[in-house]
Amino acid sequence: MSSPAPDMLSGLLAEHASLEQELADPAVHADQARARRLSRRYARLAPLVETARALDEARGDLGTARELAAEDASFAAEASALERRIEELTGRLNEELLPKDPDDDKDVILEIKAGEGGAESALFAGDLLRMYLRYAERRGWSTEVLDAQDAELGGYKDVAVAIKSRTDEGIWSRLKFEGGVHRVQRVPATESQGRIHTSAAGVLVLPEAEEVDVTVDPNDLRIDVFRSSGPGGQSVNTTDSAVRITHLPSGIVVSSQNEKSQLQNRESALRVLRSRLLAAAREEAAATASDQRRSQVRTVDRSERVRTYNFPENRISDHRVGYKSHNLDAVLDGELDAVIDALSSAHTAELLAAGS
Repeated sequence: MSSPAPDMLSGLLAEHASLEQELADPAVHADQARARRLSRRYARLAPLVETARALDEARGDLGTARELAAEDASFAAEASALERRIEELTGRLNEELLPKDPDDDKDVILEIKAGEGGAESALFAGDLLRMYLRYAERRGWSTEVLDAQDAELGGYKDVAVAIKSRTDEGIWSRLKFEGGVHRVQRVPATESQGRIHTSAAGVLVLPEAEEVDVTVDPNDLRIDVFRSSGPGGQSVNTTDSAVRITHLPSGIVVSSQNEKSQLQNRESALRVLRSRLLAAAREEAAATASDQRRSQVRTVDRSERVRTYNFPENRISDHRVGYKSHNLDAVLDGELDAVIDALSSAHTAELLAAGS
């Protein structure tokens, strides 16, 4: 296996050392947002630094073992073991040097929209929301529902939730492949004949943009207020606290009615807007550079599915990487790591193949 590019490696090692010095300065922590960004980048580089140091140590030990083996054959086995370890560490370092998604360290805003299937689709959207909330709980992440449009028979027509890390762990790196159309096959509660129905819900995952990432000109916004309503149009608020924001240059429209305060709803809607604008900018840059990153399915069409949840067979299937498992009940309870690991590993393999 080829050795990692020395220039790239030395640059990242120098960056890690520089970050360590910055984070040791108490003045840096006066700006919490900056300190958090630096800490996340430092944590992201830590595995690479650890692997590079282990590789240097193994190479030094191999040189010593070979010298000793020339005088004592018993050291030959140790030299062989060190050669295998160097091969393993070189492969790991090559993976860690792959181009990183600039958003991997970010928190996310996750949106779920009911699609084909009527009431059953809305119920499934509720199941997906619970799955992601349970997964976040297992990972120690915090969650905040920004906006939710309840469906008349249960579940959601549309729901948006912010997911934040309490540590330096990047959430986008774990959830970015969840975007797309999720299909469910099961017998709906309303089905009297016991027939299996297929419906779908769309999942959109956005890296949450900070104000320094996206500048929104207030003059580009049209802000409308309206009265919040519950299922079937039933009013749940007697004041015009719900907010709809239209970004005039892009045509992006976001709304929020989950909070009782108009000010809080406005801030929630702006968070979603900034994240959508950041995602749009990233996609435009990727298209300009002919980047082959995976794209998320934006339409809720059952034919453009990324994953199927089959209840009668207790099976989950991810169609992008051929992943299948008969533990659907556990996955819906938040045990998503095996599915996400399969997607992440496949993406890493693609990058390695492209690089070679």
